[in-house]
Formats: sequence, C-alpha cells, structure tokens
Amino acid sequence: MQLMLSQLIQQLRTNIQLPACLRVIGFLRRMDVFTEAELRVKFLQARDAWLRSILTSIPNDDPYFHITKTIEACRVHLFDIITQYRAIFSDEDPLLSPATGEHTVNESAIFHGWVLQKVSQFLQVLETDLHRGIGGRLDSLLGQCMYFGLSFSRVGADFRGQLAPVFQRVAISTFQKAIQEAVEKFQDEMNSYTLISAPAILGSSNLPAAVPVTQPGTLQPPMVLLDFPPLACFLNNILVAFNDLRLCCPIALAQDVTVTLEDALAKVTKVTLAFHRAEEAAFNSGEQELFVQFCTVFLEDLVPYLNRCLQVLFPPAQIAQTLGIPPTQLSKYGNLGHVNISVVREPLASILPKREVFCLDEKEPVSELTAPETELPAKESSFEPVTQAFPEEGQEQVESEEPLQADEANAGI
Repeated sequence: MQLMLSQLIQQLRTNIQLPACLRVIGFLRRMDVFTEAELRVKFLQARDAWLRSILTSIPNDDPYFHITKTIEACRVHLFDIITQYRAIFSDEDPLLSPATGEHTVNESAIFHGWVLQKVSQFLQVLETDLHRGIGGRLDSLLGQCMYFGLSFSRVGADFRGQLAPVFQRVAISTFQKAIQEAVEKFQDEMNSYTLISAPAILGSSNLPAAVPVTQPGTLQPPMVLLDFPPLACFLNNILVAFNDLRLCCPIALAQDVTVTLEDALAKVTKVTLAFHRAEEAAFNSGEQELFVQFCTVFLEDLVPYLNRCLQVLFPPAQIAQTLGIPPTQLSKYGNLGHVNISVVREPLASILPKREVFCLDEKEPVSELTAPETELPAKESSFEPVTQAFPEEGQEQVESEEPLQADEANAGI
C-alpha cells in the first residue's frame, strides 16, 4: 500500500492533466489514508513541487528573460493548478460536521493561503530581477505583470495593486542612480573645464532664416547651453534619466523625483562654487564675465527648462486631481513636480552681480538676480538632447540645426 501511495502522489508531481488528477485523488480517497484536509494539503504540495521544478529550470543569466519566462510559467501553470483544485475539491461543504461538537475547519483557508504564498514568491522574484536591471523595458514588463494580475482576478487573486510599490521603488532607484551619475560626470567635466569665449552659433540671434522648426511633440532644450559644454552634457544626462523614467512614471513619484533633482542641482552649485574658488585668482575680466554667463545660463535657462520637463512628467492638474484639491492650492503642498529655483540660486547670489530694475510706481531701483521662470508649454511627449547640436571637432556647424528663436516659438516661451 505504501508503494501505491507513493506512486499516486508522484503522479501529482508531473505535468498531469485534470482527468488524471481526478482519478488519482479518487484512488487516494478510497485508500482512506488522509483526511480531507490532509488530502488537500498533499495535492497542493505535490503540484507546488512540479511548479517549482519548472521555475527552477528557467535560465537565470538574463534578468529580463528570466522574469518574463517566470511570468508566463506562473500565469499558465498556476491557473491550471487552481482550476484542477477547484474541480476536485469543493469549498462549499465543511470538512467536519457541526454535529461532532468540534469547530468547523475553514477548508478555503488551505487553498487561499497557498495562492497568497505563490503570489508573494512571485513578487519577490520580480523585485529581485528588477533590481538586477532589465534595461529600458520597464513598461513592457509592467504590461505583462498587469496582464498576469488581471488573469488571476478571475480566480479571486488579483494582485495588481501590489505591483505598484514594486515598480515605483525600481523606477525611483534607477532615476536616482542616473542623476547621481550625471552629477559625477558634471564634476569630472568641471575639473578639466576652461572658460573660453565661444561663438555661440546656436545661441546667437544672427541665424539663417531658413532653419526647420522644432518637431511637434518635443521639448527643445535651450540652445544657449551649447556655449557651456559641462552644462549641456549635464542636461543631456538628466534628459536620458527623464526619458527612462517616462516608461514607468507613476504620479506618486512626483515628490521623490523633485527632491532628487533639487539635491542634484545643489551639488552642481557646489561644484560650480568650488570651480570659482579655485580659478578666481587667475580670472581676467573676460573670464570673469564668462563665468557670470555660465551661472546665469544655469539659473535662467537650465533650471527653468528642467521645471518644464518635470511638469510634462507630472502635470500640475493631474497632481491636484490626485490630491483632490484645486490646482490653485497646489503650491500649499510644497514643491510637487517643481524645483524651487530660489533655493538653487541662493548659494550663487554672492558671486553674481545684482541686476537693477526700476519700479514704475516709485521710480526706485529694485535688485534681482534672475528673470522669472518660464511657464510650461503645451503638452510634450519627449525630451530632445542638446548635445545632438554639437558640431564634431574639426567640422563646421550644419545649417539644419534649429535656432533658439524657433524653439522658443514652438515651446510657447
């Protein structure tokens, strides 16, 4: 009998179909070796062993391949196991009759506990593979996971709500890493940077008239950044991080993304101040003027442009709708999706000359440091890098580059 019992249970550890499952469980019931509750547990243990053998056989070298095959295997085979269980065992009748005077066994808890365990294990594998890195395919993976969760909703195990925190953590972690690398590259650029007067071809107003305008659906960066390569390269690296974030950009990340960007800009400011302290004694009048222009472009062009990008990623109206408040009250909740330019400007105030503007009413000069922030243009769908406009060394600038004026007209500045 023990040999027969082992062989029957062993059949449940194979790729067995529903009719064969029904026969095996029928034999086990007639043997009267297990109680009904024990039989359910034995069935789930055996089928779980078969499922684990399939998941273990999936190659683990490529994280994206591993998680996609895991999703496919879990979605197909878990659904089959659940279907088999529900066809064999009924959760309507109690395992023990109330007439025995004992508490009724909650038979459904056995099955639901096992399903929850499988979902939890899948989420752990998902998070592990995501942290290993799947490249720029986060949106594709999110779609597959959502379809997996949707299919499980038919058996009462919809886990799509648990996917959001997993993908949020990975998205912000990837973004923070990219921003940190952008800051480090900026520091390396500044260590070898020399203030040289550039012709500012693209940032100049003397441009040929027949130049194509910016393509619709793009957010063109300020061309004046080309005069200062460290700022242009820094912005390009930030835009790469933004474009990766767009693949999976939940509105819940607005605060974390803004804080990360503010911290990065603060570090850029410190690097700029360190450059000034190291080179100030050797500055001539021209270099001093160029450094002021460097800081001015950083504060008046780069930072406002980043704010426009943030507002494309996290539209203020959408943030207000999520919070359940009018858009006019959004400012009361801090810098959600908006970098505080005054905080970035403050450390540079001591080395920048103050501008004087006249108040029309009192005719008295009022000191200011920067121009007002630019407003968000119409909805944009992508961020164009600025380095694509750099001419190669030894080559002349081609005439097909877009002028700053065309960009401003398109962006609604």
